[in-house]
Amino acid sequence: MNIPFLVCILVRLLATSHASSYHSHGHRHVKINEQPLSEIAIHEAVLALHENATVKASPYVLGLKGEDTEWVNIEVDYPEPSSDDWIARADFSFALFSGGLSTPKLIAVSNTITFANPKAPLYPRLAHGKSWDEMTVTWSSGYSIDEAVPFVEFGMKGQVRSLSPAGTLTFIQNSMCGGAARGVGWRDPGFIHTSFLKNLWPNMAYTYRMGHMLKNGKSVWSKMYTFKASPYPGQDSLQRVIIFGDMGKGERDGANAYSNKHPGALNTTDTLIKDLDNFDIVLHIGDMSYANGYISQWDQFLAQMEPITSRVPYMVASGNHERDWPNSGSFYDTDDSGGECGVPAETLYSTDYGMFHFCVADTEHDWRIGTEQYAFIEKCLASANRHKQPWLIFAAHRVLGYSSNQWYGLEGSFEEPMGREHLQPLWQKYKVDVAFFGHVHHYERVCPIYQNQCVNDEKSHYSGTVNGTIHVVAGGGGSHLSDYTEIDTVWSIHKDRDFGFVKLTAFNQSSLLMEYKKSSDGEVYDSFVITREYRDVLACVHDGCEATTLAT
Repeated sequence: MNIPFLVCILVRLLATSHASSYHSHGHRHVKINEQPLSEIAIHEAVLALHENATVKASPYVLGLKGEDTEWVNIEVDYPEPSSDDWIARADFSFALFSGGLSTPKLIAVSNTITFANPKAPLYPRLAHGKSWDEMTVTWSSGYSIDEAVPFVEFGMKGQVRSLSPAGTLTFIQNSMCGGAARGVGWRDPGFIHTSFLKNLWPNMAYTYRMGHMLKNGKSVWSKMYTFKASPYPGQDSLQRVIIFGDMGKGERDGANAYSNKHPGALNTTDTLIKDLDNFDIVLHIGDMSYANGYISQWDQFLAQMEPITSRVPYMVASGNHERDWPNSGSFYDTDDSGGECGVPAETLYSTDYGMFHFCVADTEHDWRIGTEQYAFIEKCLASANRHKQPWLIFAAHRVLGYSSNQWYGLEGSFEEPMGREHLQPLWQKYKVDVAFFGHVHHYERVCPIYQNQCVNDEKSHYSGTVNGTIHVVAGGGGSHLSDYTEIDTVWSIHKDRDFGFVKLTAFNQSSLLMEYKKSSDGEVYDSFVITREYRDVLACVHDGCEATTLAT
């Protein structure tokens, strides 16, 4: 007897979105540091077409009404179904396999579906430019610079719009360092465009859309999007920042290939989308898509995050799953990036946002005293104007400060080796308020601390001199959760082994609120307040003041 079943798959309308797998059987074990697609032994696949098996995909053409997201219905009719059957997608038809992942047998292939506009501009992601009044817009498309000229049309609501040109880049297979990224995981990323929107008015609402001018003079447009320009540096107004790390991606069609890998990714994403009107900027401190060399997964991650990245600046730091590959110049000699070696995503930066000054380090490159990055970190911290930007924030992917994580406990370090040794004097000297880290997949808040000692007995309200930096691990963005050490770590104030993110709210020049929220419900489960006057930042603390002289 035939047993038909229906699978709904969300497809982004871009020719450069590529293969992924959808499994019809139950949850299975996924190795922590491996991309689920790596378990498919596609090189072992054999042709075993079944005369009575069919796969049908509909609709045949996507995006006829200008949509850039649309559901595809997959109807499978197979008289010999088993728990080892699975559906795969490739540009752009669907196939039924039997035999599980290790011995795949191709049973049936669907019709091909096409796109009304296969090269359409997609996935806008905003980021701060080099100055406070500049916003960058980066997006993907199928248009090379020889086919069409990319640009952005933007303006304040109700005002005359301006045009801003865009540059076009891409990367090729030979850009990858090895592994899956240079082999079975390689997919052409299409073209990546970036435009710099300049001379923005602080706090004003803007609308924008991406365009491509064809050689015949016609233009292909994206949807219309909105953003709010950044406040003037030092501006005394309500400013709200979201911080987390280690997210990954989920599948909205119910496919379970990622259910054990990134079980909280969609919850975090959706909770942030619901609260978009209540924050102004996002800082994702490493381990974004966990593509691990399967380049198609970047498209899927960008699609997942588009409702956020198209509305607010989305600033990122490099993590081990973006950068690390043996003999590629990364500080850690691991294969965590799957051979990407930082090509799809890598950054290191400092930025001002209103009353905040952020210094973001790249833990996958050497940060120790005497290195180029150490000089960058010190210059960034020293450049903070604490009168205008009173809130000085350090962030990085791996824990360079304090953590009560299990594997750090087993190592006896409670941090990345050499992290505190080299950077703690800088945090103390420049009076860093809070240091945020990911890499460890849970939440932990540490007391204001210096040289392994809590320097303040308060738990929820800090005031007065900055005599120690508060350390926060916010790595519960969505990937599998980490355990805590059983050792009693005296510095830990609050722990939560769950998915969540942190929100910083600067009410004014002297009042900062930090909240930890769970992804499941968006409610606050830990918080503290810092109240401080400018003279408190200037006040001397242990190892935090320059030498003085008696000269007149």
